Amino acid sequence: MASDSLISSFVSSPDLSVLVLLGVLVLTALRQVGSFRLQIWQVMTLGALSVLLLGEISPQEALRAINLDVLLFLFGAFCVGEALNRSGYLAWLGSRIVSRAKNTDQLVLLVIFSTGLLSAVLMNDTLAIMGTPLVLRFSRKYGVSPKLMLFALAFGITTGSVMSPIGNPQNLLIAIDGNLDSPFVTFLSSLALPTLINLALAYVVLRLFFSREFRKKALVHSEEVISDPELAEISKKALFLLLALITCKVLLVEFLPAWDFSLSLIALLSASPILLSKRRTEVVKNIDWSTLVFFVSMFVLMESVWISGTCQELLSRMSPHLGSVPVILALSIGLSQFISNVPFVALYLPAMGTGVSQGQLMALAAGSTIAGNLLILGAASNVIILQNAEKEGETFSFMEFARIGVLISFLDALIYFIFLSPF
Repeated sequence: MASDSLISSFVSSPDLSVLVLLGVLVLTALRQVGSFRLQIWQVMTLGALSVLLLGEISPQEALRAINLDVLLFLFGAFCVGEALNRSGYLAWLGSRIVSRAKNTDQLVLLVIFSTGLLSAVLMNDTLAIMGTPLVLRFSRKYGVSPKLMLFALAFGITTGSVMSPIGNPQNLLIAIDGNLDSPFVTFLSSLALPTLINLALAYVVLRLFFSREFRKKALVHSEEVISDPELAEISKKALFLLLALITCKVLLVEFLPAWDFSLSLIALLSASPILLSKRRTEVVKNIDWSTLVFFVSMFVLMESVWISGTCQELLSRMSPHLGSVPVILALSIGLSQFISNVPFVALYLPAMGTGVSQGQLMALAAGSTIAGNLLILGAASNVIILQNAEKEGETFSFMEFARIGVLISFLDALIYFIFLSPF
């Protein structure tokens, strides 16, 4: 078989970049064993430095690999999120959302569905930035496991972002390069119902793994007070700008794609009320700089794996089967763990050839996105959540995420296969 010969050739002559990436995955899994402690950004930075020192990628190639658009987006979104959290306005807003939750069941359902639906509009990384301090506040306030709250956020935003062309970067790439005439209508008509089912399944799985948490007493609510009214006013302006610009982007993607503008511009313009205010120093000083370092390192390591051609060779060997929905889902989930979902989609789209159907494109969107439900490194939003949680003294391990994520990913793939295979 072609796939067998590829695997055997890989085993007999392994590529150093792929071995380094596998080492990063192992270190990510083992970084909390005994007294051995490494933060996830340090693990990824070690991987990037390794491929540079081994000569697997040149310094020039490494610099070109760094996506400034993503870094600027994250910087702007971090500024907005930090100001909202620091002012207390985010906690006040969040308390209003969950004020009707009577127990842990309803709280988890609200977190999964509210963040999942919002991620389809605000993008999953944005929700990861703003949602992490909020769900940890819920955890402390209501005495609910922080890991349960963090997993509800992670699986909610990853799954929810599937059903929108602006839910995540890879969906936007599919909407544009897939030549979809009406991207929002196409995504919603094909993916909204299975995505809602998968959000419900995420709740069921979390209830299975955290059964003790759901037997606790009724929640006791209290009014949240805005701690810094001055910064809250600035934050509200930034949030209003963010929502207004996202609305403009939705309309442009749907009706005037030639006039579309980048997500980084949205984030920077949204952050402008903060960056132009006298409070900018304290906000910028406290944003999550380590996550930005993680992304720089990830870009370098993933580019090195890309240059190795291992994934391209695998796709070329499987080219006759690349249009099959099961193959699309399986390869999207699997290979996105190694080269990240956006590069994978950029590679897979042209490999599918001409005459690609709507169902195939939606399978690619679904598979490359739910890849983030499998392992921590499968989605950037997972890393953002983990890094922000560790800033507040909370964390979860690679294996804790994976043992839940494997089941959720399997169920997600099964649901999308059932809905998309008839196309």
